[in-house]
Amino acid sequence: MVVRVDGAGLNRADLLQRAGLYPPPADAPPDIPGMEFAGVVEEAGADVDSPAVGDTVFGIVGGGAQAEYVRVRAAHCVPVPSGLDTVVAGGVPEAFITAHDALCTRARMQPLEVVLVHAAGSGVGTAVVQLASALDATTVGTSRQQWKLDAAAGIGLHHGILAPSPLDVIALATEIQERAGDCDVTIDLAGGPYLEVDLRAAALMGRVVLVGTLAGGTAQFPILVAMSKRLTVMGTVLRARDDEEKAAATRAFASDVSPLLESGAVKPVVAEVVPLAEAERAYELVASDTTFGKVILDCR
Repeated sequence: MVVRVDGAGLNRADLLQRAGLYPPPADAPPDIPGMEFAGVVEEAGADVDSPAVGDTVFGIVGGGAQAEYVRVRAAHCVPVPSGLDTVVAGGVPEAFITAHDALCTRARMQPLEVVLVHAAGSGVGTAVVQLASALDATTVGTSRQQWKLDAAAGIGLHHGILAPSPLDVIALATEIQERAGDCDVTIDLAGGPYLEVDLRAAALMGRVVLVGTLAGGTAQFPILVAMSKRLTVMGTVLRARDDEEKAAATRAFASDVSPLLESGAVKPVVAEVVPLAEAERAYELVASDTTFGKVILDCR
């Protein structure tokens, strides 16, 4: 089906695609980035019962969302909850589907567990903090900037810990444990040396989900630490999944997260909304690492 796009969020994957380092899937346009959107259904195939023409939806695509119109599979989008601005909604799906999938589907987080997230002020980081807090977990987050930790405290972060560069792995892991206790679940959006922090700060039978590589794509892996704690370390990526896997993640988001958005228990965290005509400035904002939450393009 075809959706007239109102809003489209920016992600670091878009920066990588523009740099030629992260090509889109074969069924996505090679020269139009954008993996999430919100807007109004303009056309629907004869075999599509829902959503219908005129419905307001948001969802995920392999690329092409930062445009006036986007082609999307019906199974990869869901209705926008009432009261949620459709431009702002364009910055929701990639962050919240990724966060929910990592927390609930991959790590099987339970209430009262301790959840650690690195890059707590990022788009996915702010979604992880809110979802974990709404689901009665204790949240601990790291950032290289104190002001982001202060802002995250306002959306459900219980323990904010500064992680200055260069990273002192042992010191950071120790501070996390002293402040919040051993971590049952870690959502690692940073990668690089943070992986060793994850393992050292983890609880017995903890689960570590690798989602991003902001700090690097390689790491030291203390094998004996992982063995002694019987840890589970898993990687995940949303964009490269097949259609049914994306549909399943979207259905889980619709079931578990959309009601929280409807009630206001979780909310989009928006750094700035930028007109599509000023997309270059929007990309510069994301690359600057000076934002808290999502930068969203107004594509109307």
